[in-house]
Amino acid sequence: MAKTNPSTVARLKRAKRIRSKVVGTSERPRLSVFKSSKHIYAQIIDDSVGSTLVSMSTVDKSFTAGDEKGKIAAAKKVGQVIAERAKAAGISKVVFDRGGYIYHGRIKALSEGAREGGLDF
Repeated sequence: MAKTNPSTVARLKRAKRIRSKVVGTSERPRLSVFKSSKHIYAQIIDDSVGSTLVSMSTVDKSFTAGDEKGKIAAAKKVGQVIAERAKAAGISKVVFDRGGYIYHGRIKALSEGAREGGLDF
């Protein structure tokens, strides 16, 4: 069995604690965020059914950063695109799940982009 990084263990512990309180329903699904060192991923999940309704990430084939450079700008763009896709799927209200990460930097940029795109949380 491979050793796990202590900071990863701590983040997963925080994520578990957050998930005990944050639940996505069909009326208000959960916007879940995961970030790696290079990429950021966002999913809108209905926990009552256990299915992903909408997803977007920087590795998505349709993702183009445009003129902006940097990971924070990419995260904001991912937030805007996931909001557009959610609106197309008939979703306007979500509950935000930061995945154990602090609300700063790329996580904050993604949420601000989603809010600018029209998602309510």
